[in-house]
Amino acid sequence: MEGGASSGGRFKLYDRLELQEFQDKFVIKAVESPDQGFSIDRRDGHPRPLTGDNGSESPSKVSTIYGVVGTIRLLAGTYVLVITSRKDVGAFLGFPVFRVMSMKFLCCNEALRFSTYQEKRDEAYFRTLLKTVESTPGLYFSCLTDMTLNLQRRCKLAEGWMNKPIWKQADPRFVWNRNLLEDLIESKLDGFIIPLLQGSFQAMQLQIKSSLATITLISRRCTRRLGTRMWRRGANLEGDTANFIETEQLLELEGFRSSLLQIRGSIPLLWEQIVDLSYKPQLRIINHEQTSNVVERHFHDLLQRYGETVAVDLTDKHGDEGQLSAAFAAEMHRLQDVRYVSFDFHHYCGNSNFDSLNVLYDQISEDFEKQGYFLIDAAGHIVEEQKGVIRVNCIDCLDRTNVTQNFLAQKSLNVQLQRIGVLTPTECISMFAEEYRKFRTLWAEQGDEISLEYAGTHALKGDLVRYGKQTFAGLIKDGMSALSRYYLNNFHDGVRQDAVDLISGHYTVNRNNPSPFQLNGFESLSYLPLASAALLIGGFTLTSFTLQQAGRNAQQFANTVLCAGVTAGFMAVVKANGRQFCSRPRLCGLL
Repeated sequence: MEGGASSGGRFKLYDRLELQEFQDKFVIKAVESPDQGFSIDRRDGHPRPLTGDNGSESPSKVSTIYGVVGTIRLLAGTYVLVITSRKDVGAFLGFPVFRVMSMKFLCCNEALRFSTYQEKRDEAYFRTLLKTVESTPGLYFSCLTDMTLNLQRRCKLAEGWMNKPIWKQADPRFVWNRNLLEDLIESKLDGFIIPLLQGSFQAMQLQIKSSLATITLISRRCTRRLGTRMWRRGANLEGDTANFIETEQLLELEGFRSSLLQIRGSIPLLWEQIVDLSYKPQLRIINHEQTSNVVERHFHDLLQRYGETVAVDLTDKHGDEGQLSAAFAAEMHRLQDVRYVSFDFHHYCGNSNFDSLNVLYDQISEDFEKQGYFLIDAAGHIVEEQKGVIRVNCIDCLDRTNVTQNFLAQKSLNVQLQRIGVLTPTECISMFAEEYRKFRTLWAEQGDEISLEYAGTHALKGDLVRYGKQTFAGLIKDGMSALSRYYLNNFHDGVRQDAVDLISGHYTVNRNNPSPFQLNGFESLSYLPLASAALLIGGFTLTSFTLQQAGRNAQQFANTVLCAGVTAGFMAVVKANGRQFCSRPRLCGLL
């Protein structure tokens, strides 16, 4: 098959590559087919398929890599991102899945020596952003199949679709490196083009009575409005929302395969939350003449892709959240085709009452059961189709959202197991203690991984997913995670957002743009270590004190930890700089 290897009539990527480094070029060859490969000129950065004559010079270094993620052009040349290590994490519909463990940029920047002083400074900052990209969490790929398409969509594609190159099969919404693949696509290097999925992949086997079931949980993070927690909120004018994720729960059992899709995403209004050193920055709704059109565009896209949509809003009904929720409700009441359900999660569930989600389920059960799930039998025949989707949001679409989606997934899993015949109509997964624990762990770990990508910490309220209740240890962990989120929001996520914008193509480097350093005079981060130390020392000291007095109110202690650490960090930073602190001093003025 042109550009790739054949695997039973299915397109297969080369999964182990040899990287040869020469003075004037990089050569990348498929280990299994050494005649297949390409070179990248270190002067112009262009990839070219290998020809018969590649010279007799010996490379200065030879190493093994596991894929080429793509290329990006900066001021002084091209950089090539390669996968240097990976981990086998299971299978998706029978095909091996790998998690990217480490990546590295190869430099093709010979022009740097001819650059001006300012261009060299700019290039150095951009390279710092590339270092951030190298440690991007939660990237997955398969060399034998596309992971971006859910089971129902795969089964309804035209015959022969899966024989196309994997990058052509993929849903571009969920290809993290889509912007980096252009040079490889243009050079027709199909066998080397790996679509990376960012999100979460978890797989586990459950023994239910005499049947062995495989549960796979895969979350696909959309790239259209990609970013970090405080720096990407709400929607853009096209209706794309921050932290939009499609989560699919797959069940494989006795030849049957079933799937439940759920989606999450930021409230699709134009709103923001400017980082200003306060623990909870004020939400600001942007009044815009296009607001109603933005909401309509967002839900029209969902209706086209997923069918009937029920929007479940878990935000508080007071304070800033209440104002945002009210604005969302007002817009939703104008839509005829989408049902909007408001459920104040904190009011009903607090920190420990997982069972109160039954109040929400009573409101949406008819729609949820009508939407159903996707099911195919052992012969590959479609038995059931999912006819709609539940869209869940809170403010971050992380913690409350994950608890709620886990609750709905459990409800659907019971119905699927009963339909296949493994459980009777009166039985449910919670009756099997060990398997139920595994199932909850699967969802908790998924929540942690998604939270790490958006907020930089593990998910809060993870105990509600793991155990169905809040534990004291979990409360302390949530307090420390909240403290970490504050630190990251103010002192780290701005740079991480710059890196995301650079790698995703939202910001394009060219010599005609003004220097990032000319847009903001803030240069020194000299007090950042002091602020960091104050936050951490304050947090850990108060946590230790709290643990010694565990008989008191746990919530009060966790809040004390947070407030003391935040106050110490705030004082250190205020001392460093009398004006508002911005952790994105460079690219923020360009976007």
